Amino acid sequence: MANQIQWINALSTRASLEAAVKEVVGRVQQSLSAQPDLGIVFISSAYASDYPRLVPLLIEELPLPVLIGCGGGGIVGMNEPTQVLEVEGNPALSLSVAHLPEVTVQPFHLLEEDLPDLDSPPDAWVNAVGISPEAQPQFILLSAPFLTKINDLLAGLDFAYPESVKVGGLASATAMGMNQSALFYYTQGMSVTDSLRREGTIGVALSGKIVLETIVAQGCRPIGPVYQIAQGEKNIVVELAEVEDLQASSRPPLTILQELIQSLSEGDRQLAQHSLFVGIVGDEFKFELGQGDFLIRNLLGVDPKLGAIAIGDHVRPGQRLQFHLRDAKTSAEDLQLLLQRYQQQQGASPSPVGALMFSCLGRGESLYGKPNFDSVLFRDYLEDVQLSGFFCNGEIGPVGSRTFLHGYTSAFGIFRQP
Repeated sequence: MANQIQWINALSTRASLEAAVKEVVGRVQQSLSAQPDLGIVFISSAYASDYPRLVPLLIEELPLPVLIGCGGGGIVGMNEPTQVLEVEGNPALSLSVAHLPEVTVQPFHLLEEDLPDLDSPPDAWVNAVGISPEAQPQFILLSAPFLTKINDLLAGLDFAYPESVKVGGLASATAMGMNQSALFYYTQGMSVTDSLRREGTIGVALSGKIVLETIVAQGCRPIGPVYQIAQGEKNIVVELAEVEDLQASSRPPLTILQELIQSLSEGDRQLAQHSLFVGIVGDEFKFELGQGDFLIRNLLGVDPKLGAIAIGDHVRPGQRLQFHLRDAKTSAEDLQLLLQRYQQQQGASPSPVGALMFSCLGRGESLYGKPNFDSVLFRDYLEDVQLSGFFCNGEIGPVGSRTFLHGYTSAFGIFRQP
């Protein structure tokens, strides 16, 4: 077993932080048969006043060479070795510990003011992270919720590490206040009292004999045809043309949208009043489009005079887009389809050993009307995989060849040996 990855998770819902730490550490130690190389901890904001005590308590019970984590408005973990649980709004502590033979674990903490600008060469980003692209690292990223340069960071990492997978989320809290959000960062030799961070991005780069794969479930279904942006700038779409009939005159998107909504069923027309989104094609070189090929963005507003629409991302002429709807049924079907596709693509590859789930605060019980939906569905397809995670203020994951910050999404990072 020493040359095999071991990935163990334990969840506690005890009201006392000391009791919760002892429970998760005890259960992890019972299952782990080799030296741990990495710990990942997620803690609910119900413990916010105890955040400064978390890492000192953990390291005293279980010395770890590297530990990262964050606070969340909801926590995901293994309540029992075969039962996953999503805890929303109540005390919960989830600890994953991994033995990673022949894997280099490189932790980092990036402050916003220290990030290179987007005109910097790739070497500037490599120097900031501290690991060579030749090592082919895979990234787990945890960020503060109000990081204004998060999109710059993801673009910079894609620029410097184009072959690397990046997955993660923005720390969150309950409605009691986002100032309760926190990051946890510890490496062997540093003082445990310095482990609580409130700003920037923490993470680990994993390189060597480990594979990181992702499922990014944005929970939407397309309506109407695919269009191409004929005119637009910044985040404003001014004219659209149908991809299948580019010889036809382009038209204002609001006119197209009004006609499209009138063609929908009564149920979908009602849904479009509050759950209408825009999907931008993630891979401009892909022509056969399907589930997961669109980057979903908010429809922010319309200009009735021009017939233009504003969306939650920058646009440029030539991009393809399609309007989308989102509801609980669509969200469930989307994740199920992506899990089925992942399972089929695995073939004879080694089975996954562990996974992280980064889910939007707007999903969970408030979306589905029942608890544990996304996590249990995940385990239905990957039943032996230890799963942990948290409900985020924004989810990080790839669409096509680029990494994006998402909303209303469940992004999964799935780990296995090559």
